[in-house]
Amino acid sequence: MAFTIAISDERVSLKNNIWLKIFIGFFSINWLNSYVGNTDTANWILENTLVFVFLGFLIFTYKKFIFSDLSYLLICVYLCLHVYGSKYTYAENPFGYWLKDYLDLSRNHYDRIVHFSFGFLLAYPMREMFLKWLKFPNWVAWTLPIEITLSISGFYELIEWLVADVFFKAQGDAYLGTQGDIWDAQKDIFLAFIGSIIATTLVSIIKKIIAKK
Repeated sequence: MAFTIAISDERVSLKNNIWLKIFIGFFSINWLNSYVGNTDTANWILENTLVFVFLGFLIFTYKKFIFSDLSYLLICVYLCLHVYGSKYTYAENPFGYWLKDYLDLSRNHYDRIVHFSFGFLLAYPMREMFLKWLKFPNWVAWTLPIEITLSISGFYELIEWLVADVFFKAQGDAYLGTQGDIWDAQKDIFLAFIGSIIATTLVSIIKKIIAKK
């Protein structure tokens, strides 16, 4: 079956879309695995609150708007990265520890990977939504994903502060995962911002290369 991208005219419904079924199945397995044997159930629930909201948005809008297969793939990868982090808490993630030892790093950087991935992986689906669904001009569809990534990243850091310092103080350290870095929030925002810029730049370059052929 054909694999659709943002500029593809056709969209295949879930009933006949093998790719989307694979993505749903793969994420479901990873999501279930993240819950089974998690190291902190309260933190798992906190970390996955936004996953429920995000999936609710995708399900609620599905009848009106269907993303391309590429966008669903990128969304699936990002959500899998996030729920894998929620299983162990970001600061205690095994892959992050392996990377720390392998590269001789000063801290567990798994949280940095996910924040960068937020911008890098979700900029494309956002661009598709603005172009295909909302019919925005091309330059707006290129700019908004970067601006929204920056805005959501900043807003998310405010949510983390409220959760950790106001509403659920017992889960504060596990949820924040700052690992002693006073600039953790700023670095997380910057990485998501850079990720979105890289993603939109790469897509722009690829489109220009294809157009010249």
